[in-house]
Amino acid sequence: MFVVNFYKEGSVVTKEFEQFVEIVRRLRRECPWDREQTHASVRHSLIEETYEVVEAIDSNNVAELRRELGDLLLHVIFHAVIAEQAGEFTLMELVEGISEKLVRRHPHVFGDVKAETAQEVKQNWEKLKLAEGRESFVGGVPREMPALLRAHRLQDKAAKVGFDWDRKEDAWKKVEEEMHELHHAIEQNNPEQTEGEFGDLLFALVNYSRFINVNPENALRQTVEKFIKRFQYIEKTLKKRGKDIGGSTLEEMDALWEEAKKEL
Repeated sequence: MFVVNFYKEGSVVTKEFEQFVEIVRRLRRECPWDREQTHASVRHSLIEETYEVVEAIDSNNVAELRRELGDLLLHVIFHAVIAEQAGEFTLMELVEGISEKLVRRHPHVFGDVKAETAQEVKQNWEKLKLAEGRESFVGGVPREMPALLRAHRLQDKAAKVGFDWDRKEDAWKKVEEEMHELHHAIEQNNPEQTEGEFGDLLFALVNYSRFINVNPENALRQTVEKFIKRFQYIEKTLKKRGKDIGGSTLEEMDALWEEAKKEL
């Protein structure tokens, strides 16, 4: 059995954690709204809280990260309490299960397996997953993940068993090939084929991103935020000039866009 200690400035805070869990249990007993919830009914909130944690990390806001991690922890405990009441599993079983998994999948830390690099650790991790009963190297990647991130994760898994290009130049040739096929589908005025080829192009670009050490999800998120800031610059500048963006010309907006690139 694994014993998990919670620390706060060097002191065990088991009491505080138990109080937190009891608060959640009391809410399930005494709050009409909390009593009605199921795993499925609060699923969307769990996803939302996860994204808010990511946003706090991206903005390098430690105070916000602490708050959002607390909200995320609440959801973890809330689901555990729902499971306890339904007789599915207990909080202790949850903690023991993840503790055992961490020890089992880190034999280079808790055993005598050698792993000198992060890449070796990742390769061992995937092999251990198969040994635990997973039937495919590309299994276990949730469908609910953002498509770019999911594509990157799947390709990374396939690469661990050698299903990969040897050189980044070969991966880029695949991008060019998919771009040509997309142009052909557009010229043929075939919407269904165009959508498929566009997806193939994105998938090839995601694959290439691995060779240049770029996470495509992070890269696109940064670009989206950059677009928002520049577009809002256009809106604010036009407003100061007493103009509405809907009544402005493309030339005006494009000029302000270039201005925003220099200013921001």
